[in-house]
Amino acid sequence: MNKKIYSIVMPLMATALILNSCNKTAPVEVPAEVSVPVTVTSIDTTAIDNYVDLNATTAYLIKNTIKANTTGYLEIVNAASNDFVRKNQLLFSLKTREAKVLGNTINKIDSNLHFGGALNLRATCDGFVTSVNVQKGDYVQEGDALAVINDAASFSIVLSLPYELKRYVKPNELLDVSLPDGTTIKTKVEKYIPTVDPASQTQNVILKTLQNSNIPESLIVKVRINKTAANKTISLPKGAVLSDETQTDFWIMKVVGKNMAVKVSIKKGIESFDKVEILSPKLKPDDKILLTGNYGVGDTIKIKITNK
Repeated sequence: MNKKIYSIVMPLMATALILNSCNKTAPVEVPAEVSVPVTVTSIDTTAIDNYVDLNATTAYLIKNTIKANTTGYLEIVNAASNDFVRKNQLLFSLKTREAKVLGNTINKIDSNLHFGGALNLRATCDGFVTSVNVQKGDYVQEGDALAVINDAASFSIVLSLPYELKRYVKPNELLDVSLPDGTTIKTKVEKYIPTVDPASQTQNVILKTLQNSNIPESLIVKVRINKTAANKTISLPKGAVLSDETQTDFWIMKVVGKNMAVKVSIKKGIESFDKVEILSPKLKPDDKILLTGNYGVGDTIKIKITNK
């Protein structure tokens, strides 16, 4: 009898002990508060120079063509390609067919007539001869092109300016032009060409050099356009400014207290290579802004500043 009672009571006691242990509440672990290691920066009040470099091409805008003013034979050809000629320099001498055939005969009859003299053709400007289409002894028709001269006075730099940048380039403004050999020359904005390329939406601007430079035609150079130069403005390093995926909203993480940072929406101005102008809100010199550790965090975070 006692053995039967023991066999019944012991399992019941074991079950009670198991149930009692299950009813005890397990201790809850409280997660430790995490601080994000960050570095901070302050505002900068020095000037921001914002510029863009655009390609341009050297060109002679005026090309003078020397044409035969009558039909005849070329007696003198005093021009060759790539020669530099001066205005009024003798280039060609042309004698008409009649003068060539009858000149000597008529002059023997009356030497005072001077019949059969050659017609001289002279350079109309200073410049380089780009092509000579004839040679001595050729028979040419009236109006035939004999040579082409690039007018040295028309040498210019043609800048294809995107129309949205037109407000930054004013007539008579001085611009720096960098040549491929590393030298820089000064140019002056002379005029705008009153047409826009329909595909690229660029407008050609004519720049005149302010110094005598032996620059060849069709050379690609770089023109620096100063978009804005803001003095005594408030700016931050680019790493301190965050934005959304569409880059329409911008913000910074500003330090408050000793170990907290909060999100502050901003309105930015111009940008340079490494700085961004902050138009609003007005930041103070003693404000601390997160430079690193600010990406992908919440609106308010606990921080640990690692730089002084």
